[in-house]
Amino acid sequence: MIAYVTVGADDLALAKRFYTAFLPQLGYDLSESLEGLSFALPFDPGQDLRLPDFYVKPTFDGRPASAGNGAMVAFEARDQVQVRALHGAALAAGGSDEGKPGFRAAYGPRFYVAYLRDPQGNKIALFSSNPEDPQRPD
Repeated sequence: MIAYVTVGADDLALAKRFYTAFLPQLGYDLSESLEGLSFALPFDPGQDLRLPDFYVKPTFDGRPASAGNGAMVAFEARDQVQVRALHGAALAAGGSDEGKPGFRAAYGPRFYVAYLRDPQGNKIALFSSNPEDPQRPD
């Protein structure tokens, strides 16, 4: 089980603007500290911890942050409408498009996804496989 994912950022204010454009809509709460941004799914006492957490932090070694080649973090949306809305919000908050919302032939008939880059260059996917949504027309 993945417990958390961390990406580096040189400009935490810009990263905050980007990630708060869509993560709260997916249920994540934000807490901030000198160490950076921490996004976590809420849970009640006695309930199992909801993982994974997502962290945006300055680099530990003090060198500039960089995106991992081939690395990507995917967040599940409730449906195709939310994928489109969150993709648009993330672009308006400083992200760049890496693949407009839609179906991809290489994936299942209900896998609807959008790809983008955060301001630091980290690749992000927003997807839905909601069985109540339309499937890919083949």
